[in-house]
Amino acid sequence: MPNFAGTWKMKSSENFDELLKALGVNAMLRKVAGAAASKPHVEIRQDGEQFYIKTSTTVRTTEINFHIGQEFDEETVDGRKCKSLAIWETENKMVCKQTLVDGDGPKTYWTRELRGDELILVRTTIVVIVRVYITEYCQYHYTPVA
Repeated sequence: MPNFAGTWKMKSSENFDELLKALGVNAMLRKVAGAAASKPHVEIRQDGEQFYIKTSTTVRTTEINFHIGQEFDEETVDGRKCKSLAIWETENKMVCKQTLVDGDGPKTYWTRELRGDELILVRTTIVVIVRVYITEYCQYHYTPVA
């Protein structure tokens, strides 16, 4: 079983603004979110398939506590409440589907994968506009804090 535990710092980020655009976040909030998300601090504790993940930025701190294969409460990256379910996709990668609690909106997912000494977080949103599927994603690369 992979060990995600540790403290992680962001090495790079790709396409965050495009993801927020697809979610319908306005330009002013995207600018604030982009600045806040530029240097998140991530702490992961793991006990087997039980995870605690705390992500801290200058604007907001989020915490999730979940067990692989069991539904849990979470918020999407744009703050909407959802029910989430994380499962193993491969030996070193978990994928999580987020289902909105209220209303309609884009389908959202995240994955966390260990690749060598990097933790890779990918957030994906799928927007349907008159039967056309538009998929946007952002990808973060983290390295361990020594």
